[in-house]
Amino acid sequence: MGKSLEEVNQSVATQNKTTKFRKLLAFFGPAYLVSVGYMDPGNWATDIAGGSQFGYALLWVLLMSNIMALLLQSFSARLGIVTQRDLAQASRETYSKFINYILYFLAEIAIAACDLAEVLGMAIGLNLLFGISLIDGVLITVLDTFLLLFLINKGMRKMEAFIIALVIVIGVSFVFEMIFAQPVVSDVMKGLIPSMPNETALYIAIGIIGATVMPHNLYLHSSLVQTRKFERTTSGIKQALKYNLIDSTIALNLAFFVNAAILILAAATFYKNGMFEVAEIQDAHQFLAPLLGTEWAPILFAVALIAAGQSSTITGTLAGQIIMEGYLNLRIQPWVRRIITRLIAIVPAVIVISIFGESVTGKLLILSQVILSLQLGFAIIPLIHFVSDKNKMKGFHISRITQIAGWLVTLIIVSLNAKLVYDEINGWLDTAENPTILWLTVVPLAFGFLILLLYIIFKPFVTKSRPTFVNHSPHHLKLKFSNTEIYSKRNIAVTVDFSTADEVALNSAFELGGNEAKYTLIHVVESVGAMMYGENIDDHETLIDEKLLKEYKEMLTEKGFKIETQLGFGSPDRVIPKIINEGAFDILVMGTHGHTGFKDLIFGTTVNKLRHKISIPLFIVKI
Repeated sequence: MGKSLEEVNQSVATQNKTTKFRKLLAFFGPAYLVSVGYMDPGNWATDIAGGSQFGYALLWVLLMSNIMALLLQSFSARLGIVTQRDLAQASRETYSKFINYILYFLAEIAIAACDLAEVLGMAIGLNLLFGISLIDGVLITVLDTFLLLFLINKGMRKMEAFIIALVIVIGVSFVFEMIFAQPVVSDVMKGLIPSMPNETALYIAIGIIGATVMPHNLYLHSSLVQTRKFERTTSGIKQALKYNLIDSTIALNLAFFVNAAILILAAATFYKNGMFEVAEIQDAHQFLAPLLGTEWAPILFAVALIAAGQSSTITGTLAGQIIMEGYLNLRIQPWVRRIITRLIAIVPAVIVISIFGESVTGKLLILSQVILSLQLGFAIIPLIHFVSDKNKMKGFHISRITQIAGWLVTLIIVSLNAKLVYDEINGWLDTAENPTILWLTVVPLAFGFLILLLYIIFKPFVTKSRPTFVNHSPHHLKLKFSNTEIYSKRNIAVTVDFSTADEVALNSAFELGGNEAKYTLIHVVESVGAMMYGENIDDHETLIDEKLLKEYKEMLTEKGFKIETQLGFGSPDRVIPKIINEGAFDILVMGTHGHTGFKDLIFGTTVNKLRHKISIPLFIVKI
């Protein structure tokens, strides 16, 4: 199994920090990348709708959602830290291939819904600040693909710094908005008392939960925590869990402040003035200046909106890559992944805005968050199972009380979603001219998802998870070469990827060097984590790759060859030239799978990029 976010896995060192504060700072970062998903434009839409229609009445939903989020994100972090797997990888080990395909599909829908909110938020922000039409704004959002690639190339710490800077912009903007709005503190406190005014409030409440507790963040957090390298002892793991909990608590409380500020702003301005139908972000922006008496209010509002959209779209892309690699064991180029995700969001946004006009963006944003909420159960239930498993968690499983709390949160979310689905389907059946079509399509689909939900609940209780390590042993390799009198090469580098290409590459290398040459086997970990964090990544994929390289060395040494190994992290077309140019090699031997054209575009090609960057001959062996 590959490592989660292989590009950056274990890339941030936490050892050798002289003080507790410096060590704590070393662990800071992952939760802030996660927290931006809790203050994205989808949150804005649900918060504004809730505040304008019901005043402070749904503020308790935000608080409850934040507590839920903190609990679930702590589960996600624990899974990644202890097992060195992300949520998608753990699911692949537990459920059948068919079930994993369905879970993957649902996770992709959640990411598309999330990205739809980012696209609309960015487009609305550009429209409010610069007067750009929503359609043009939606199309412009394609360009942030290049920003993401630029940030990944600069390293994870710089990306984290960029995200944290955007979060600070959002936070500062709403500090001033609160000063302008001057809400009544006693009314705000009353909003923390649970109440549910009507069915519409329930719909918005579910949207708030979906916007706050986001399924893709559970996948993302379980991977990002693996970017911190620490001593894998009992005390080291305990310390990592403690510092990540502190990181999560601070980051998610900051997100809660932003969400609460948006809802309070809507309640203190629109609801207070009888403007109960302000559900659109554009309307909120328009009315802020006359209601608050300052031109700075709408400007800060738009700036914060753009910052929220931009920050959350970056993390959504990373989550998409984690999900694809984890569930399908499929790795494609990051820019291809980004464009696919963005197009899935842009196409429906353009179609809906073109047909129904710009006035529907608020409804579209709320719908995207409801979709996220509906998908939550399929991510939460496996997560609770995994962190409760004594064998999988190696003694770091959650306590019985915490398990009960987790299942209670799950029950609340699933029950609210079930009620929403039931009410919506009943409404469609009552108003439909031909309900038979719904009975044959929508109703069976709803029952199908119910069966799936029950399956993922009870399956881990019945069947134990598969072994922790999947051994891709190299002993199947058929190694043969013909002895000759003279070998011209003495120091040979060979790239290996633990595929069938290795057999051909190694045999070709032995033909060049024989038993007298020294061979260096080079493998590059190229997950998302390794790309971003480099050699400091500490995840399951790195463990497996180190193990396989060691097996290669042992096996070939027994056969009489002089073998060294080198493990690199990041993009192969960058890492391999660095290793080669810093070493004293005579030749580099590479096996290639031989795909061209479209496959090269999707999966990337290392050979063409590599041959221009190394100072020694390159021997390409095609299988």
